[in-house]
Amino acid sequence: MKSILLPMSLVILALPARAQFTNLLEGKSLDQWQLLNGDAVGDGWAIEDGGILHLKGRGGNIATREVYNDFELWFEFRVSTKGNNGIKYRVKQYDKAWLGLEYQILDDGAFPQLTRDHLTGSLYDLVLPKAEETRLSPVGEWNVGKIRVSRGRTQHWVNGQLMIDQQLSGEDWKSHVANSKFRNRAGFGENQEGRIMLTDHNSETWFRNIFVRRLNCSK
Repeated sequence: MKSILLPMSLVILALPARAQFTNLLEGKSLDQWQLLNGDAVGDGWAIEDGGILHLKGRGGNIATREVYNDFELWFEFRVSTKGNNGIKYRVKQYDKAWLGLEYQILDDGAFPQLTRDHLTGSLYDLVLPKAEETRLSPVGEWNVGKIRVSRGRTQHWVNGQLMIDQQLSGEDWKSHVANSKFRNRAGFGENQEGRIMLTDHNSETWFRNIFVRRLNCSK
């Protein structure tokens, strides 16, 4: 039987404690987002078609104005052919670079040479997805993503499929970092809070229904 994906709006309405969620595109605006230097978001990012966030040009990385500790983030996404993007979280500044853990978003089929820690839903360059195959919609169609960070543990889902379930401390985590591009960033991924960031990798990308709620359970 073919699985049916509910529209994200229906998924959010079905969640418990609906009032705890914040719409990060409230009012069909980008008021809750900024460039990393604090400036307003430019024309490269635009709200279109009744609430779809479209990265249509070089808009730069944009981050939430607020900082988040433990949280749950629901969102829908799609990319163009050969598209590459991602959502970073617990973002903080390391010297002059703004870095964080990344939920990878990619046209997986266009990059058969990549290992699975670089494909959609992975914890980019750090942890392989649990699933051998990703329940990913065809390129250009919508997918439902979810990130949950709670008590030092991060989880990623793609279309209801658990992809990542990883503790962000201990020897196992340190070995993942040591074997990644972040090996020279002391304590990478172990910070307890940071911003949520939508990246710009020079690929046309669309987001909609971006909802976040604070979990407040780190301590």
